[in-house]
Amino acid sequence: MVARLKEKYEKEVVKSITQEKGYKNRYQVPKLEKIVINMGVGEATQNIKILDQAVEDLKMISGQMPVITRAKSSVSAFKLRGNMPIGCKVTLRGERMYEFLDRLISIALPRVRDFNGIPRNSFDGRGNYTLGIKEHIIFPEIKHDKIIQILGMDITFVTNAKDDENAFLLLQNLGLPFRKK
Repeated sequence: MVARLKEKYEKEVVKSITQEKGYKNRYQVPKLEKIVINMGVGEATQNIKILDQAVEDLKMISGQMPVITRAKSSVSAFKLRGNMPIGCKVTLRGERMYEFLDRLISIALPRVRDFNGIPRNSFDGRGNYTLGIKEHIIFPEIKHDKIIQILGMDITFVTNAKDDENAFLLLQNLGLPFRKK
């Protein structure tokens, strides 16, 4: 079964962006290539159980086993040694990517306290968008009674758009709730 958002992209989003921008070919329309979810766990230097919880929670949220990220260099001010585990990340593509995006838009983001849209200024100049989430417990897969610590995460939407304007148009048509100007 095709993901609901992928079907929407193929049937509605491509048509609306093609008409709006005047593209002659459907392959000129930007598309979402991957979603990278990153959890930095700085407290893992003192308590490794927090990193284990982060890996389990990210596995539940994404449906895929995360990769543990390690420090590249030592920083004595943070009591950090090189090659010490400090976080985890997951890269979603294809069906899992669209399923995660659908859950993020329809279930998780509306559960954010005092939510009035996501910021418009988090584009990187190359057509990619990064969204920061302060509490990972907005996802319904997380069991509240097993939480050791509330963690944040960064979600990066990587598109093949050449500029931020086209990426914004794509993400807005896919249903991301951007703030009003």
